[in-house]
Amino acid sequence: MKLSLRGEYALRALLVLGLNYDRPVVRIQTISDQQNIPKRFLEQILNDLKSAGVVASKRGVAGGYRLARPPEEITLATAVRHLEGALAPVGCVSERFYEKCSCPDEARCAIRSVMKEVREAVVKIMERVTVAELCERSRKLQQEPVNPFDFSI
Repeated sequence: MKLSLRGEYALRALLVLGLNYDRPVVRIQTISDQQNIPKRFLEQILNDLKSAGVVASKRGVAGGYRLARPPEEITLATAVRHLEGALAPVGCVSERFYEKCSCPDEARCAIRSVMKEVREAVVKIMERVTVAELCERSRKLQQEPVNPFDFSI
């Protein structure tokens, strides 16, 4: 699975909304500024997430976006599947977005067998990790010191 820029921006927006879950709404400009996401693109992404029931919006001068459900109830898989489709690296191993492959014997294909394991690992992680956990990881990482001499040759 390769996450597109759209998918990455969606997760970054969800992170900001999760970190600010205690606030009534977060302005789109705030998300855009904090995560360096073009505002017009972010609007499209948030509208897609709204149609999935992941975020809610409030219109007007005091408007903005918020998570539609508690961050503990929103998995990364939910958002990514809605925006990107399959979590599988190839269509022939996807359970929700199956596509027939071009190999001569799908049932005995070694490559498909490996790709199925890859899909299972990705799905396991993406369905386990919630926006709440993403926020917790972000908080912990922000507390770690930055080591400018951490490099390898």
